[in-house]
Amino acid sequence: MDDSEDLLSIGTFARRVGLTPSALRFYDDCGVLRPARVDGVTGYRRYGAGQAARAVRLRQLREAGLPLVDVAVVLDGPEDAAHGVLRAHLERMRRNEAEARALVERLLPEAPEGAGHRRVWARARIGGAELASAVRQVAPAAATGKARERHPVLGHVLLELSAGEVRLVATDRYRLAVRVLRPTEFEGGPGLALIDAEAARGLAEWAVRRRTVELECAEDEAEVRLRSGTDVREVPAGCAAGRGGGAEATVFPDYRLMLEGLEAGRHRLIVDREALRDAVAGRARVVSLSVAGGGTGGGEDAEGGRKECVVSRETASGEAAEVSRETAPGAPAEQTLTLTVSDGGREPVRLRLIAEGPGLHLAFDPAVLLPALEAGVGPDVLLEIASVELPVVVRSADQGSFTTLVMPVRRSGTED
Repeated sequence: MDDSEDLLSIGTFARRVGLTPSALRFYDDCGVLRPARVDGVTGYRRYGAGQAARAVRLRQLREAGLPLVDVAVVLDGPEDAAHGVLRAHLERMRRNEAEARALVERLLPEAPEGAGHRRVWARARIGGAELASAVRQVAPAAATGKARERHPVLGHVLLELSAGEVRLVATDRYRLAVRVLRPTEFEGGPGLALIDAEAARGLAEWAVRRRTVELECAEDEAEVRLRSGTDVREVPAGCAAGRGGGAEATVFPDYRLMLEGLEAGRHRLIVDREALRDAVAGRARVVSLSVAGGGTGGGEDAEGGRKECVVSRETASGEAAEVSRETAPGAPAEQTLTLTVSDGGREPVRLRLIAEGPGLHLAFDPAVLLPALEAGVGPDVLLEIASVELPVVVRSADQGSFTTLVMPVRRSGTED
């Protein structure tokens, strides 16, 4: 250093670079910022003006939380090593920040918010794919278009955490879809919230890529969170309404009352789900389901042996193909379910089924029935019918936790 350079006292230099004198003494002892000169008699430290840039850089690195070992690499090491140290520290800071945020968010609901008030949360742990599947099954039953404009609450999915179960419910007044999930862990509650159907679909897209998801629902406020490790998703503002979230939650239909009010079904039909779906698809007018043939007798002929049952089904080419099958003695007779368009459109499609109860004629709006069939799981679907004027229960034969109610419509003309 040029002896002619003006040297600064430790106090003056500290003020110039934003450090304290004690910090400068510490950095001198550590060897990262030596003074330009130390008086041999008094021990006073003197710094050159040219050392200011290094001192400022040192202060910035320490403010960023960089350890002194890494500070020395950044100040005096090779350029690539300095870049590597800074990148590693940045990643470490991001990880620590995410972990700290997750911890605070977990503790915050448990902290008192005022005299006599404490928010109660319901928490459940379920599989991410299972939750996504439930949303995809239920959300199509939510109201859209003009129906939603008239009844905005029906454009939501009801989320309920209660009694160790997670329930998702949606209805547009013509359909009611309910899916029950049984979490591996459950605490607190009960919790209740309405989630906009589109927001629910977005959460499902996020959840399907997670092995497990922690679902959190506040009891008294419109707040829902999904958590997987340090990754957290919240219901967008304005898309949820809980017991304390306004009038919307109070007018959502009482789905439990609707289910409990159903009469025992006089008719039970089990049919190939995909075949029935394909038969309904593409029809724009009311479709009629007609069950013909004896369903109460056994599968025996007059001599008590096996009986051949001939059924038909439309092939891919549109032609009817007959299939013969023997039924075991004493087995319930299978009936032929005939699906027809009420105004005489496409040719009827005949499907095999297992049925209980007398013959019947029932009509549906295909736009209502088709989504219920598409949301099912497994090869078969079960229809429970109490009356042609009451909701029909549609269940997946392989998944009893998912139930859909579908309203029939009046058939044109007279009954046969």
